[in-house]
Amino acid sequence: MKHIKCFLCFLLLCEFCLTIQSQSTIPATGGNANDSGGTVSYTVGQITYQTISGTNGIVTQGVQQPYEISVVTASEEAKDTNPNCLLYPNPTSNFLILKVEDNENARFSYWLYGVTGNLIETKKILTNETQISMGNQVSGTYFLKITSDNKEVKTFKIVKN
Repeated sequence: MKHIKCFLCFLLLCEFCLTIQSQSTIPATGGNANDSGGTVSYTVGQITYQTISGTNGIVTQGVQQPYEISVVTASEEAKDTNPNCLLYPNPTSNFLILKVEDNENARFSYWLYGVTGNLIETKKILTNETQISMGNQVSGTYFLKITSDNKEVKTFKIVKN
């Protein structure tokens, strides 16, 4: 009888070991983000396990998503121009929207550079809102320089997914 109890305990322990699941990575950090729009729990360092698409957007669960909006420079030589420039979405996968406000008196252009400094595209900005195609570019980091009358106004760092 004692051997049967030991054998049953051994089987129970083996079954428990076979059904145990654990993390495949050790997350670096995590937390909760609350806003009037809702709540999100996040873990940094977890691997991807599910992507959900809907009419309002895409959510990739279980992966650290890069999000970066940065102005690399704001030149002093174009201080008198000083437009309000916005660039979004960043990171992007298909296109960027560049908004330049207060551009009645200035002639703006944008210059798109690769991370190695190679010039990819340059165009004049003719309206307050300009769409810049990024769909044909490879994933990586890019820089978008805004100039006014050949003076550098701002340079944005762009992440292309």
